[in-house]
Amino acid sequence: MHPLAQQAAAALMDTLQGPSAHAWQLHEPGHGKMFGVLVVAGPDGALGYLRAFSGMLHGQWEWPGWAPPTFDAAQRDLVWIPGEAEMRGVAAERAALLATGPSDATGAESARLTAALAALDARRTARSRVLLAQIQDSYRFTNARGEVRALRDLFAPAEPPAGAGDCAAPKLLAQAFRLGLTPVALAEFWWGAPSATGDRRAGVFYAACRGKCLPILTHMLDGLPADPPPLFGAAAISVDEPRTVYEDDHLLVVDKPSGLLTVPGRSAVLQDCVVSRLRARYPAATGPLVVHRLDLDTSGLLLVAKSLDVAKALQRLFSLREITKHYVAWLDGEVAGERGHIALPLRPDIDDRPRNIHDPVHGKPAHTEWRVLGRVLGPPAGRTAGRTRVLFTPHTGRSHQLRVHAAHPAGLDAPIVGDRLYGRTPPEDDERLLLHAERLAFVHPVTGAPVVVEAPAPF
Repeated sequence: MHPLAQQAAAALMDTLQGPSAHAWQLHEPGHGKMFGVLVVAGPDGALGYLRAFSGMLHGQWEWPGWAPPTFDAAQRDLVWIPGEAEMRGVAAERAALLATGPSDATGAESARLTAALAALDARRTARSRVLLAQIQDSYRFTNARGEVRALRDLFAPAEPPAGAGDCAAPKLLAQAFRLGLTPVALAEFWWGAPSATGDRRAGVFYAACRGKCLPILTHMLDGLPADPPPLFGAAAISVDEPRTVYEDDHLLVVDKPSGLLTVPGRSAVLQDCVVSRLRARYPAATGPLVVHRLDLDTSGLLLVAKSLDVAKALQRLFSLREITKHYVAWLDGEVAGERGHIALPLRPDIDDRPRNIHDPVHGKPAHTEWRVLGRVLGPPAGRTAGRTRVLFTPHTGRSHQLRVHAAHPAGLDAPIVGDRLYGRTPPEDDERLLLHAERLAFVHPVTGAPVVVEAPAPF
């Protein structure tokens, strides 16, 4: 983070703790919010900063001293005011239909009521889509070259997600261009009660989301000397990695270093990975080779099959949960208790991949056992809390499962040290994710012999 942006964010955090912000009730459940600062330079080179909030704040789109929304308010009101009244009318019509319908309706009467409600819901959904598109037409975005594009044009041919254009970053850039100021550095952070999904916490900085902001910011930053986005997974890794720690005629187990992808990335420069290196080592091998994955930032043991038949057998063992995996991690915080079980369903954050979030309704089951191995009480240098060394035993294999279960307030409320997605603070340049898969145990799918492989954590 640019030090000027960090300084501006600290000043805004002080404001949000002051009496002027008390009425916003940001620490009440459901009231937490993303805020942003943009350091700007005036025509004379003098520096200052703009501030913005995502969406609405305390029921209002605009507050004095804050960047306004990116839509044309008059154009939006022409759609929103009558549209809101229309939707209230549909809701009243539905309520009346339910109230007048017989409570013990059976047979044909029940079918008629169900069909009428379904038709009303379909009409409401179709009309809502039309109104949303008309509202989105009120959003316009200027870039550093003075070029203006509409919201729906930026996302075409896809539909813009709900809330696109209402985040702090687009508001800040739009205000800077409107005032003839030059953007210098940007930062966004969460303040107040945790988000409903538990993946946002007060005082933590977050990158702009991909789903809602990437097309908008790509356009708005065009013409600015912006730093390129960080490219994770392209670091040089020693050619002798991953190291083999177990091998027989049918399979092997390797120790993947942090920073090496398990499978190729989407970018052409992210083709170096465990699979590509093992293909070169074992040209006669068939099938997918690796039968499970570790995150880029996670180190530790990966199970590799030399043939397609063995790969299928190992994948079956995984599906039956007959392969035991143990992970070791250092957590950024002092965990209460000595052991326990975490059950938080997870799903991908469709607006901010590759992040995953807790979703009790739509998430897939995710279960993790944990046990404390050690503690460092008091803050290490540069930290605000102690650390806890934990042994994790996952019973499901959801993406980022251990990272979310560690960080979530309903989990351990202590993110893994060095976690750039779920941590409290951005990792230092030389700080890795302190998560390591140190033990695999399974019954060999060919010989039937028990196999236990261990690789102690390097931290």
